[in-house]
Amino acid sequence: MANHWKFAALALVLAAGPTWAADCTAEIEGNDAMQFNKATLAVPQSCKQFTVKLKHVGKLPKTAMGHNWVLSKAADLQAVATDGIAAGAAKNYVKDADARVIAHTRIVGGGESDSVTFSTQALKAGESYAYFCSFPGHSALMKGTLTLAK
Repeated sequence: MANHWKFAALALVLAAGPTWAADCTAEIEGNDAMQFNKATLAVPQSCKQFTVKLKHVGKLPKTAMGHNWVLSKAADLQAVATDGIAAGAAKNYVKDADARVIAHTRIVGGGESDSVTFSTQALKAGESYAYFCSFPGHSALMKGTLTLAK
């Protein structure tokens, strides 16, 4: 009988194991109504790297309703978006070598997806981070908050 309890305890520990590991990925969807499906993302502090997968669930092409996912400090959102518009579509609406940009995907159209993996070393607890779409005119609606979570 004692072995039965040891086995049961071990089974519980093994079953619970994956819940202990931090999930260092997130998926976010953009649509033809200029909306992300998530307003917040939390990056576990234990993650050394974090991956964001952007999926465009709409039908419109990227030339008409393209979306990307750009991460910066919240205070830099407007300036990064403005500089991104000037950079143009060929640069995915992100200024070359913009130190304010922590990470970004390429522009995707309906049915397409892209992902970006970035080091979490640049993230500081208590700092306010914003993610947004830098396609012209989209950042006013397509934005959210990213936090470093314990």
